[in-house]
Amino acid sequence: MFVYKTFGVCSRKITFEIIDGILHNVRFVGGCNGNTQGVSRLCEGMEAETVIERLRGVDCGGRGTSCPDQLARAVRSALDGTCETC
Repeated sequence: MFVYKTFGVCSRKITFEIIDGILHNVRFVGGCNGNTQGVSRLCEGMEAETVIERLRGVDCGGRGTSCPDQLARAVRSALDGTCETC
């Protein structure tokens, strides 16, 4: 299980698993409940690299990031082995 502390968004952290390159059990703590549930469900069973490609760079209100973008960053960090809180 990976735990990623977010920044610049309403959610506070994201937890998830990567099993054989596939994303599972994505959960956001905080944030817009309906949106984060939707992102979590859409990403379930998706290849981790595909999640990164699709969600990286999504912006929320000019913040330069978003909850989906934070998930992409978290997954990239986990795959690269650079996730400090993983």
